[in-house]
Amino acid sequence: QVQLVESGGGLVQPGGSLRLSCGASGSGFSINTMSWHRQAPGQQRELVAVITSGGSTNYADSVKGRFTISRDNAKGMVYLQMDSLKPEDTAVYYCNAEVRRTGRSRYLDVWGQGTLVTVSS
Repeated sequence: QVQLVESGGGLVQPGGSLRLSCGASGSGFSINTMSWHRQAPGQQRELVAVITSGGSTNYADSVKGRFTISRDNAKGMVYLQMDSLKPEDTAVYYCNAEVRRTGRSRYLDVWGQGTLVTVSS
């Protein structure tokens, strides 16, 4: 069984920066694609950034040029560096990973509990 835990959220002023971290714990698994999603109250959850096992990345248009996703495969970690933050970035941010268990061929989606990011003056 794999668990994901996010950290790094908090209150920041517009124009500020924040770095989110997500770690995968457990054994007997491998991770393919990892991604960050966010959800504001009353809004749909949206994809923010994705990174493949090979390091290829994609971003939502709303965060392109401001956010950077990265990963450390050896540590089972994924990060989201957020710069030039705007009030509309306020949301709960969730980490996601495609996980394959030992002896299985299919990947399953695993989600973290989320970390709150509030951008306000």
